[in-house]
Amino acid sequence: MKVCIPTANDGGLEDIISEHFGRASTFTIVDLDSGETKVIRNESVHMGGRLYPPEIMAKEKVDAMICKGIGVKALMRFSELGIDVYISEEGGKVKDILESFRRGNLKKAGLGDGCPGHRGY
Repeated sequence: MKVCIPTANDGGLEDIISEHFGRASTFTIVDLDSGETKVIRNESVHMGGRLYPPEIMAKEKVDAMICKGIGVKALMRFSELGIDVYISEEGGKVKDILESFRRGNLKKAGLGDGCPGHRGY
């Protein structure tokens, strides 16, 4: 299973979760089966690219996204692409957030969990 967390830099498991999903500097993708970690730069439309973050995650074959907050439109698109979204109430390092995910401590997001101030991606 591949899990993605929007991150502030390129620190891998030691990096911290970004406060703003769509405008995160990087996305840290971790394969929970193999332990492989990959950091990709956010080259979405928010950063001058052509794809929206959900399309980037689909291209990377991500199964789940973990973020602090996300807009309703992005939640809808992730759902359409078959990618589950989980909400991490706490900030912190990627490795700690992944541990919470493994333990089943993160809430799976529904459309009602979209940030009211973030209607887009």
